[in-house]
Amino acid sequence: MAIPTRELLAAVNDNLQRQVWLSVALIGLMLPFGWMAGRRVGRSLFGLSAQAQALARFDFRRPARRVSPIREVRELGQVMDRMSDTIQEFLHITHHISAESRLDLMLSSVLYELVRATSCTGGAVYLVEPQRTGLLRTARYCEDPEHQPRYPDHLGMIHFINHTEPQEGDSGDDPADAQPQRVLRAQLRTRDGQPLGLLVLRYVADHLQDDVHFRAFVEKLSGTLSVAIETRGLIEGQKKLFDAVIRLLADAIDAKSPYTGGHCERVPQLAESLMQRLCDATEGPFAQVAMTDAERYEFRLGAWLHDCGKVTSPEHIIDKATKLEALYNRIHEVRMRFEVLWRDAELDYWKQQVAGVDPVRLQRELLERREQLQDDFAFVARSNVGGEFMADADVQRLATIGRQVWQRHFDDRLGLSQAEMARLARVPTRPTPANEPLLADRPEHIVPWSARKPPVEAGNPANRWGFDMVLPPQEAHLGELHNLSIRRGMLTAEDRFKINDHIVQTIVMLSGLPFPPHLARVPSIAGSHHEKLDGTGYPRRLKASDLTLADRVMTLADIFEALTASDRPYKPPKTLSVSLKIMAHMVSDRHIDAEVFRFFLTSGVWRDYAEQFLPMTQRDAVDVDAILGMLD
Repeated sequence: MAIPTRELLAAVNDNLQRQVWLSVALIGLMLPFGWMAGRRVGRSLFGLSAQAQALARFDFRRPARRVSPIREVRELGQVMDRMSDTIQEFLHITHHISAESRLDLMLSSVLYELVRATSCTGGAVYLVEPQRTGLLRTARYCEDPEHQPRYPDHLGMIHFINHTEPQEGDSGDDPADAQPQRVLRAQLRTRDGQPLGLLVLRYVADHLQDDVHFRAFVEKLSGTLSVAIETRGLIEGQKKLFDAVIRLLADAIDAKSPYTGGHCERVPQLAESLMQRLCDATEGPFAQVAMTDAERYEFRLGAWLHDCGKVTSPEHIIDKATKLEALYNRIHEVRMRFEVLWRDAELDYWKQQVAGVDPVRLQRELLERREQLQDDFAFVARSNVGGEFMADADVQRLATIGRQVWQRHFDDRLGLSQAEMARLARVPTRPTPANEPLLADRPEHIVPWSARKPPVEAGNPANRWGFDMVLPPQEAHLGELHNLSIRRGMLTAEDRFKINDHIVQTIVMLSGLPFPPHLARVPSIAGSHHEKLDGTGYPRRLKASDLTLADRVMTLADIFEALTASDRPYKPPKTLSVSLKIMAHMVSDRHIDAEVFRFFLTSGVWRDYAEQFLPMTQRDAVDVDAILGMLD
């Protein structure tokens, strides 16, 4: 106690002071290192926080960041990265399922994303074969292309799928120094339980994938793949059914008439061939022409449906080969009337001979009458067959011949249908015997329009399709003089409208179908092949500016097929050279597009068509340069 504290503790205080300063110095030295270490750890945590915020904003990209030295932070970052990658793989799978139309490409893309999402080393998709006789590998990723499992029969294949739950197994072909790999198989089924195939994944065995949660994850993914496969199958099945219905309709139209069989098949083949050549052109005015798969399918449907309205066309008009032809050739009925006049002439001869008239004069008059009847009937028969032009004198002679009379003794109201009786209701009954003209246009020959009068006139409020046609005053005119006096061809104005009406019905029928947006132009493609560049076509009088390339191709294909067809009853078949020259004149008249016809000539599409469909007698030599000169 006698020693002062300061002196007693001097050494201790000095030591304590040195320790304090040393501690302060050490702390001062450690602060930068601690700040740097904390900054590095904080940067990793900030990166994870930013990634979590990005995920909340639906931004699933993996950000670039440094690897953290802290194990826990590093593992958390790896989990976050894997989660981002997995979500992105799911988005890619959804995109491939929605965007890819081809099943094989869709399966390959989805399988690739599945393998990446599950961190597997390879995989394959096996689908049930169409005949359901086995499994066929449809897509693979990092799998042996030569290794293709087969199943012996239908029952074995179904049993294998039905008893394949998500299960593991050794691959059995791993090298000795490689990590052991296992195979996980998951069945693919429709929503109603029908087998679709198998999903097979190959992976390296570790603690992450040797787990029940991994197998459940793969099973859920296989369900997504099953829905995609089933949906594609349903779409493809509906498309095949739709195509088959269209072919059925085209075959039914061809089968209606023995003379136009094959028209609905030949025109689409020619049109598709020409359009394909146009798309393949690398130079000239069509070098830029290109079509997507959807546009090709749209054009194909329009081509196959171009005459679907003919299901409503009477075949006796389509196949009308003589002027008096209706359901039968009425020239036989006219000939029988001439036979009656022949018998009447003979009866008059015998009656007058009994009455004591000069037999020499009677014999001369009988011979003259017979010769006149023969000549008149021959003229009527020639008029019935028709030709390129009928002169006014011929029409006048028909009227003169028609004024001859024959006597009817039987009631003309017996044995008639209700429709005929309705038409005759406004015609007064004539007592028998009645003198009838040899050729006549009777009131009952006129068939008025029914309630289903087609709305084809431009001003008709019911015309919502844009038709612009002249409607005849009656639906049909069966008058004998009216038909025999046709100036050119075999068709009256009523017959011509009835034939042209098939394109009206085509547009009306197709416009009523709910075509999806990518097939919206099918009615227009099918219904524009009778339009002309000068606006004189039918049924809408479209001008050149309104006609697309598809419309012009369809017009050319329809005309060329009609000219070269050898199954028409009303005309002989034309050779290749004659047909192409006629088409060159139609180009001059602005009925056919000049550039499309020029390409048609130079590409040789007509030659390929002739080799497939025309007999040798029609395949004559064609001077292409001369026809091109006609265009110039």
